[in-house]
Amino acid sequence: MFGSCLDAGSSVPAAAHICWHLSDPTSALLLGDLLNEAETSQRVSNPPGSAWIGMGKPACSKSPGQLENPGFFLRALFLLLFCRHVSSQCKILRCNSEYVAATLNLRGSNRNAAYCNALRSYSHCTRKTARTCRGDLAYHSAVHGIEDLMIQNNCSKEGPTSPPRPRPPAPNHQGFESLDICNYEKSFLYKHGQPPSYQHCAAFGDPHIRTFHDDFHTCRVEGSWPLLDNDYLFVQATSSPVAKGSNATVTSKLTIIFKNMKECIDQKVYQAEIDNLPAAFEDGSVNGGERPGGSSLAIRERSPGRHVEIRAEYIGTTIAVRQAGRQLSFSIRAAEEVARAFTEEQDLQLCVGGCPRSQRISRSECCHGHVAAETARALCKEMLPVEDVYFQSCVFDVVTSGDANFTMAAHGALEDARVFLPNAEKLHIFQAGAGCPHISSSFLLLLLTSGLRAVLLHF
Repeated sequence: MFGSCLDAGSSVPAAAHICWHLSDPTSALLLGDLLNEAETSQRVSNPPGSAWIGMGKPACSKSPGQLENPGFFLRALFLLLFCRHVSSQCKILRCNSEYVAATLNLRGSNRNAAYCNALRSYSHCTRKTARTCRGDLAYHSAVHGIEDLMIQNNCSKEGPTSPPRPRPPAPNHQGFESLDICNYEKSFLYKHGQPPSYQHCAAFGDPHIRTFHDDFHTCRVEGSWPLLDNDYLFVQATSSPVAKGSNATVTSKLTIIFKNMKECIDQKVYQAEIDNLPAAFEDGSVNGGERPGGSSLAIRERSPGRHVEIRAEYIGTTIAVRQAGRQLSFSIRAAEEVARAFTEEQDLQLCVGGCPRSQRISRSECCHGHVAAETARALCKEMLPVEDVYFQSCVFDVVTSGDANFTMAAHGALEDARVFLPNAEKLHIFQAGAGCPHISSSFLLLLLTSGLRAVLLHF
């Protein structure tokens, strides 16, 4: 077909070879049409009647027809540049995968009918992509294979087809970036395919600290100490003596800083003091600001002057601030990833490591309070029927301060833990020898029974 001149080094067959080498039979066939056009043009320019006069074989020269038809070369060049693009439009692989999915788990008495439905769907899919699959060997093999299988299984060409395979909706990247990035739970689920893990910490009463790791300490800390200091949050508690000359202290001020997160919120500061529990941030706002994700940080008053809740959805965190008696309490539920986002220089955090050993005191040091220990236990028992560390802390605080309102501090902390703890089995913590020393034998027996019951239930 190509003639001696083409065999001698013309670029046109080489072009055809390139397209075939690129596994693009469609482009090669189209290129063949162009070659036929070139050959026809050559015959017109060199009719059979013309003869070569001279010695040896005629020299290989460009035909006048080709020289007079420069558009041919432009079309050939265009085809070479786009030969891959043409083949990429053939959707036979999609048809193949849909057929395989439809026939993967065919069982039961209606298996043959379902199989025929799948074949008809397969055939319909190939017909829809026929125009773009011209010359594709896989396509033509599939078409002939479908015909054979329909004959073998007595399938009619007309009839029902398999329902289309459900496809997951394409993710709305713009919506996810602008909205869901400020919802930690959704973002974590999107990235990891599972919900995040959470941790709980609390500081209440004397103060008593329940750490993220469920350690429980009673602290003598006075002045300002960080409860949290990580990449997202800074929480500082300021403590002062519960009574003049007393070693016990209570939290009298809380400062909470939600650090700037440019995609979601402006930096916000919340401060609470005894008898001043505002339901707004320092700047008077009640959310994270004017940014698109500003609503992912919100504050609301649960009980006027007594209980404020701050939700920070952008970091998967909820904080409760309460006042009971003459003390403030703090509880937090934080995503584990957020709670661990700190450096070695930020290692002094009461929620992480608890009180320093030099600042820990025993809850048995409650002998000289204004309220007898037995009376304190009776008051605490009304609010806290399970004699765990919350009950022990309640007794300690009431005896030490002489203020029966401290029963509400331990009760509020327990209620927060009930809501915030991811594992309800960890709600109660039991520590031996942590109560007041003047305990009756009946109380000891009751404590032992409660502890034994908790152990038996645990196992």
